[in-house]
Amino acid sequence: MNWQEQRHWNEVNEGDTLNPVPFPLTVYRLVMAAGANRDFNAIHHNTEHAQSTGAPEMYANVMLLQGMWERAVREYIGTAGVLHAIRGFRMKSFNTAGDTVTVRGQVERKWIDDTADAAHRHRLDLRLWSENRHGVSVGPGLAVVSLPP
Repeated sequence: MNWQEQRHWNEVNEGDTLNPVPFPLTVYRLVMAAGANRDFNAIHHNTEHAQSTGAPEMYANVMLLQGMWERAVREYIGTAGVLHAIRGFRMKSFNTAGDTVTVRGQVERKWIDDTADAAHRHRLDLRLWSENRHGVSVGPGLAVVSLPP
C-alpha cells in the first residue's frame, strides 16, 4: 500500500472492487489482539478452553475482525478519506487460528450527502465481507465513507 496516493470521489464508480486484504490468523496474532483490546476471554487465546465451549479452535474476537474491515476500507479510501459508519457487521462462523481471513468489498453506491458539511458530502457505500476457508465468515455489511472530490 502506498499511503502517499489518495483516491478521489470522481475516480470511483459503482461496482468497483476493493483490493482483497488477507489476514493470516496465527496464535501470536490472536494473543496480541486479545491483549491489545483487553478481551481476556480464553476462547480467544486458549485452544482447550475454546474447544470446551464447542468451538473448533481459539478464534478471533469482534474487535480484531472489525479492525480488519477498517484496514481494508482505509487502504481503499486513503488517508484523506473519512469512515463515517460500519453497519451490518455480523459474524457467521468462527475465524480460527490457522485460518486466513480475507476482507473483500465493492462500491455499492456513489452519492452526494447534501446534509453533510462540504468536506464530507462525496459519499460511497462500500459493501464488505470477510471470507475464510469455509466461505463468508463475517458480513456482508456496509461502510459509509467520504472521499475528497
